[in-house]
Amino acid sequence: MNALKRKLTVVETERCVGCQSCMFACSRRQGEAGLTNSCIAVRSIGGMERGFTVVVCHACENPPCANVCPTDALKKRKGGGVLLQADACIGCGNCLKACLIGAIEMDKTTMKPAICIHCGYCVSFCPHNVLGYNRAKSDEENAQ
Repeated sequence: MNALKRKLTVVETERCVGCQSCMFACSRRQGEAGLTNSCIAVRSIGGMERGFTVVVCHACENPPCANVCPTDALKKRKGGGVLLQADACIGCGNCLKACLIGAIEMDKTTMKPAICIHCGYCVSFCPHNVLGYNRAKSDEENAQ
């Protein structure tokens, strides 16, 4: 199935133990070491006692991040979400402020947004099945 019609989802957030394996996998897929370019975030809501939350792009059908981009560097992706055209990005941070769930981080080296492309690479690295990679619903399926 075409990757542009699939999306990454958080299936069981309560299973997350904060290991950040998904974040490391995302950075490695982009050729980086550590967590420099991770497009997925694991955040503590109280550590081991209260748990963690996983923040990943929800692949909005009408993404607010793309709507505020002054250079059209964020192109709408089939199945929802956006794809970054890095050469057009000026690093203004408007997308970061517009994301309703805080799923966009700025890459500290390039000062451009790190945005999930829903490739699904991170899913197989999660030892607790927190993440899923599912077919994105079409507009017709959403209307039903």
